[in-house]
Amino acid sequence: MARLLSVNVGLPRDIVWRGRTVHTGVWKNPVTGRCRVGRLNLEGDGQGDLAGHGGEHRAVFVYQIESYRYWREQLKRTDFVHGQFGENFTVEGLPDDAVCIGDRYQIGTALFEVTQPRVTCYRVGIRMNEPRMAALLTSSGRPGFYFRVLREGEVAAGDEIVKVAEAGERMTVTEINALLYFPGHPRDRMQRAMRIEALSAGWRSSFEALLQSQHSGAETGNAGPSGLARISVTLRGLNRSGVCGRSLICHAQRWRSPASSGSARSVRRAAS
Repeated sequence: MARLLSVNVGLPRDIVWRGRTVHTGVWKNPVTGRCRVGRLNLEGDGQGDLAGHGGEHRAVFVYQIESYRYWREQLKRTDFVHGQFGENFTVEGLPDDAVCIGDRYQIGTALFEVTQPRVTCYRVGIRMNEPRMAALLTSSGRPGFYFRVLREGEVAAGDEIVKVAEAGERMTVTEINALLYFPGHPRDRMQRAMRIEALSAGWRSSFEALLQSQHSGAETGNAGPSGLARISVTLRGLNRSGVCGRSLICHAQRWRSPASSGSARSVRRAAS
């Protein structure tokens, strides 16, 4: 049974990093008691860079305690606390390779819909004191994911997470993440992804750009939104230099804001 382990919020602050000041809301701390969930934010939460974070399709970031265990082993660290990865919800269950875009979950009195994998920003590296972290999160296949808020309500640590509906086109968070970032970009799978009505506008536009580049015969790699940095990252394991293996393109700086459309989604009831 999936469960909400911790609700984490934090308001933006200025952090001095590598000789410059970064305005960021990546520091999240657990709250006690029930927390109000609004359409765009949890009560007491905020984002420092609204061009790259937040908005209707990125209202709540979810990360799994199983991934905490993975990173403790990979990074040889024991100092993690809930909210360490900038997530609003630390959860037990809901792995990226099982959760699909468009799945709907009730937590407490609020209702949520999965909209996209996390696009990892360099700020998580500041929070983790690990400059490689953005690239490592992307290459690991453990990005976490975002919720859209379909019904406002209240949540608290300990609440059960209940799947109430799922999208008709089944593609997991892991599959969608790999489809954009890893080499190949199979056309038929991108077309499948485009049929998922819950997929956020930013990810949809990236797949549209890739499909167009393939059509014109001018594909040169990842066609994510403009202004994004290229980073070489590892597909599995770490070496002493931090990375190894094949390279892929990581969205390390910013992601275009999703459309504000709140259209209804076509879903089918989840199997009991």
